[in-house]
Amino acid sequence: MTAPLKVTTADVVIPTEVPTATRGLRGLLALPDGAGPWPAVVMVHEAFGLTDEMRTQVVRLASAGYVVLMPDLFTAGGARKCLVATFRALMSGSGRAFDDIESARRFVAGRADVTGGTGVIGFCMGGGFALMTASRGFAASSVNYGQLPKELDAVLVDACPIVASFGGRDKSLKGAAARLEAGLERAGVPHDVKEYPAAGHSFLDETLPGPAPLKPLLRVMGAGPSPVDAADAWGRIESFFAEHLAPAGTPSPGSR
Repeated sequence: MTAPLKVTTADVVIPTEVPTATRGLRGLLALPDGAGPWPAVVMVHEAFGLTDEMRTQVVRLASAGYVVLMPDLFTAGGARKCLVATFRALMSGSGRAFDDIESARRFVAGRADVTGGTGVIGFCMGGGFALMTASRGFAASSVNYGQLPKELDAVLVDACPIVASFGGRDKSLKGAAARLEAGLERAGVPHDVKEYPAAGHSFLDETLPGPAPLKPLLRVMGAGPSPVDAADAWGRIESFFAEHLAPAGTPSPGSR
């Protein structure tokens, strides 16, 4: 592993690559400094939106040698207006949120400085989308404490390789890691699933997520940072992406 690369970020408007996607879809694009080309990753944000915490995660992954694009799934009206519809899309497996993610995938994959397969990574709500889109054109998926669908086996048909991380103290996802690993085994999907016994929900965040009024409830639910577990999880994610996203015959990002 090499030292983190310097990163340049820009707020962008993502072209409507899918007719039913959000018009004027906003996003955050992060580019590693250097000649490239780089593998690309679409990052899907938590339920609280494209927050400062999520911006930090975009930069963190880009510094490992990836072009990273996070679409703002709440572009059409903010979290208050869009959250319910976005979760409905997640539960049903279709809807504008999926179209926005697909637009982001096509946009970032088409850049001249991108090479190899495109990955997807998500946290919380975004982790659910990373799982649901694993069979929709991505080459690798990182599912971080994402909700599992009722029809898990159907979702995993033709899924790309998946690396997943859960917290053992996450009361909202009890048993999810074991269920997902069993499903991936049945489907024959290459995978790396790990549950961290001392971690809770959102343990990859550097700060407790969400608005101030919700923070006491989130603490009771066991949510919050776990730096040691987060470092281990990020190491697994980087290794997994380096294996599955780097094109044949080129150095993986982690070896630069």
